[in-house]
Amino acid sequence: MLTAPIHASSAYPAVLANLELVVTDAFALVMQARTGVPAKTAFAVANLLQFSTDELANLLHLTTKTLRTYRDANKRLAPAASERVLTLLALAHQGAEVFGDATAFRRWLGKPAYGLDEQTPLALLQTSGGIDLVAEEVSRIAYGDFA
Repeated sequence: MLTAPIHASSAYPAVLANLELVVTDAFALVMQARTGVPAKTAFAVANLLQFSTDELANLLHLTTKTLRTYRDANKRLAPAASERVLTLLALAHQGAEVFGDATAFRRWLGKPAYGLDEQTPLALLQTSGGIDLVAEEVSRIAYGDFA
């Protein structure tokens, strides 16, 4: 699971600051996902990762209209979508730690990765297994293992 240390809490919006401990603990992440996260949290994670609303909706398997409606009504996402948002937040923390900042990490997400069979990491984020593969690749890069 994703367990990258988080050092720069002030770099993240307040809506995400209270989730820092949650994303470093797999059990806490699952428990938080079961209760659902507010849709505005999904938008904050998308903003952090520089994803468009369409990209976010695609990753969460929702329509853009549904996401916006949930945000405007202050609704919580379903557990599966909430878990995906929280794992994306954990991945964002890990990526910023390894690549130095969110912009560099976002740039890497859009380029084919050797360790992912030349797939773009962004394309793999549609499934939980794909998120895990991308997180493993980021860990390999952190330790200098590019093969």
